[in-house]
Amino acid sequence: MNHDDIIVKLKEHLGHDEVETSTFRDNVRVIVPAAKVYPALSFLKEIGFDMLIDITATDYLHYPDAKDRFGVVYCLLNTATGMRLVVKTFLNEPELKIPSVFPLWKGADWMEREVYDMFGIAFEGHPNLRRILLPEEFVSFPLRKDYPVQGKGERHNFPVLSRAES
Repeated sequence: MNHDDIIVKLKEHLGHDEVETSTFRDNVRVIVPAAKVYPALSFLKEIGFDMLIDITATDYLHYPDAKDRFGVVYCLLNTATGMRLVVKTFLNEPELKIPSVFPLWKGADWMEREVYDMFGIAFEGHPNLRRILLPEEFVSFPLRKDYPVQGKGERHNFPVLSRAES
């Protein structure tokens, strides 16, 4: 089965109007609405995409021609064939919620927490959605384009960690 066959099956499963595709540098991308991303990923797992390689996000603030603020990207692999597929969906504030794929791939645990920590995108149904890189007291999301390069002065609120001398 090639990418074209997979896309046809996905369109039949979700509806032809629900799936867009694109290719860039040999990467095949499937774009689905946020409401359909879990059914799409679940279906793709059923037909052989058994490994979740990565989950990440992009902030499209100030991008020309961008219709949506955030993109959430899932990189999948079929370990039997070596075929890769990128699934993308878009979100806008204030509804920055998307279903967790932890029930499909346990490896999504820390990946979803990282996207939450850096972008503020919540994964509904995640068993332990909390910050993973920054302290719990941190209130901003540093990979958003509107976050200042020098920060917002948060550093003074955190304890200084130093190496204990032996």
